[in-house]
Amino acid sequence: MEDTQPKPATPEPSPAPSPAPSRAPTPAPSPLLDRIVVPAANHVEHLNVNQIQVVVRRCSTPNVTEETTYFIPRNPVVDAGTNTDPPVVCCPLLRRVCPCPPRGLLASLVTKVLLAGVLFGVVWSITEDQCLPGGNLFGITVLFICALIGGKLVAFIRLPKLPPFPPLLGMLLMGFLLRNIPVVTDGVYIDFRWSASLRNIALAVILARAGLGLDPSALRKLKSVCIRVACGPCIIEACTVAVVSHFLMGLPWVWGFILGFVLGAVSPAVVVPSMLLLQKDGYGVEQGIPTLLMAAGSFDDILAITGFTTCLGMAFATGSTWYNLLRGVLEVAGGLVAGILLGFLIQYFPSADQKHIVMKRSFLVLGLSVFAVFGSGVAGFPGSGGLCTLVLAFLAGLGWGTEKERVEEVVGWAWDVFQPLLFGLIGAEIRISQLEGHTVGLGIASLLIALLVRILFTFVCVFCAGFNMKEKVFIALAWMPKATVQAAIGSTALDMARTKNDTQLQKYGMDVLTVAVLSILLTAPVGALIIGLSGPLLLQKPKNSACGERVKPNLSAFFLGTAAGGEDDNETPVTYESTL
Repeated sequence: MEDTQPKPATPEPSPAPSPAPSRAPTPAPSPLLDRIVVPAANHVEHLNVNQIQVVVRRCSTPNVTEETTYFIPRNPVVDAGTNTDPPVVCCPLLRRVCPCPPRGLLASLVTKVLLAGVLFGVVWSITEDQCLPGGNLFGITVLFICALIGGKLVAFIRLPKLPPFPPLLGMLLMGFLLRNIPVVTDGVYIDFRWSASLRNIALAVILARAGLGLDPSALRKLKSVCIRVACGPCIIEACTVAVVSHFLMGLPWVWGFILGFVLGAVSPAVVVPSMLLLQKDGYGVEQGIPTLLMAAGSFDDILAITGFTTCLGMAFATGSTWYNLLRGVLEVAGGLVAGILLGFLIQYFPSADQKHIVMKRSFLVLGLSVFAVFGSGVAGFPGSGGLCTLVLAFLAGLGWGTEKERVEEVVGWAWDVFQPLLFGLIGAEIRISQLEGHTVGLGIASLLIALLVRILFTFVCVFCAGFNMKEKVFIALAWMPKATVQAAIGSTALDMARTKNDTQLQKYGMDVLTVAVLSILLTAPVGALIIGLSGPLLLQKPKNSACGERVKPNLSAFFLGTAAGGEDDNETPVTYESTL
């Protein structure tokens, strides 16, 4: 009698001890499957396009093969939190455009907006009206953002085979526009004391960076032509400006020399990137012209700053002429002594075995630089602060050796912050309504006369240096752009005059600042174009196949991001990029 009762579904025994052959290979059980949350086995009706069906066969006994089916998501999304289930996606296209929760660029943007909002809320709760339109903090923030945008826009202007325009022009123009647009001027207000303090901090950062950038080995190897190019044109232009401005603009002799030393400095922010572009193509490499100009730039600027601070102290001193002259000498000596003491102090403290030594050294360099600039004014010796900063930074870097490069990097970050503020604030100091036509005209005339004398004297300085006529003309033309130093010290005299509440001194200070801004607007773009256009015409390419020169360790000038150069001349030519 046949058994008609239903039997439970059990696997049939195999005739052989091995499992029955199947179409798919039998994979080994993976430990990953035990950790993945999957649906129940053998439910094929739940399979969809986002799942993968995995069939696992096991031999529990020699004659029995167990078969289990798993459904695994194609792209399991595991959250870092407690929810490990993949998100439910209604529309794949919407998920790619706007993922939920947001990720990538959208999440980064939302995070930055949130951080800015929280920062604004915290500062507003402390300062109240200062963060609102018409307040100082609001004005500084708007000026900083606009100066950054202006610098980026100018940096995008690229002409074929020409060096890029310096971004500082865009920063300067944005500050000028914010000050002279009627509606914007009322909302973007910055008190002159806040503005002067920020510019002095930027000046301290510039001087600290200049001192750290000086290379003692290059100082010992400088040739006479480099010293002539660094010192001669600066002094001659300062004297020329003093004489011309005294008779044309009516400035006193001391104020004429203040204006002369403001205009006497060349700008590495314009010269260095332009020379590096020519050096990359090999122009003037065999004659060493790029190295000469980049090395002489630092000395030119330091000499101009030292002369400016000395004359500034004499201009605001009270007493006889001989007393003021002696006072200027004493300020220079005092700045040197204070810089030497502070420089040797931070050579050894913090010691090399301490933690976070780079940040401590950077804080001490920047802190002492700012203290020297502000403290010298409080002590009544404003001319000694700048020189003290240069000396202490140089001696500190001399003692740290190669470790100073990391400190230079931190100081460079500080400059990246204060550069837009410096040029934006300088541009914001110029009001069209307060400018006098004859002052602008006479200032431009004084500037052009001084530039002509500078170019001619630079041409004379490079005689007997092994250059041909075309190379002498190029060096003379390349040694005229002005920008960074003029912005850093151009308003210092005006700020000090405002503290004295003297109308006549304020007028002199405004004349100095106006001519300094005009010099930036006229010589920075024109100088970059002249170097880019005249270089291929006046300079020679090397006779060998090398495309450029490996620059030996030099002063790295102001504002060079890195100072490189190895001992081996056969290495691949390197390039530099100015942080300005």
